[in-house]
Amino acid sequence: MVEPDMSCGVVVTEMTIVDTFTKLIFAVDDEFSAIELAVMDAFRAVEANVYRDTTAEMGEYLRNLGVREMIQLVALVERQMREHPIALTAVGGSSARGTQRPH
Repeated sequence: MVEPDMSCGVVVTEMTIVDTFTKLIFAVDDEFSAIELAVMDAFRAVEANVYRDTTAEMGEYLRNLGVREMIQLVALVERQMREHPIALTAVGGSSARGTQRPH
């Protein structure tokens, strides 16, 4: 879930981060929304070990984390995204719902 903030950015919730990590862990899809890509960018920014990793490698890294490490990582990514909010236009205009997949 994303929520608009007062600076015309998007605040990404903890659940959005967890959902993105789950998608990476289980290699659910190789198509990611703009918000999911932003979560991955924030992940790369806070964790140097995945800076140049592919999404598959990021998923492998996440699978190897313990519960405490995962909780700490989610908090770090959330803080990174709060400090560097996503512009609404980068995630599909004022709807802030990310890119839509074609049907």
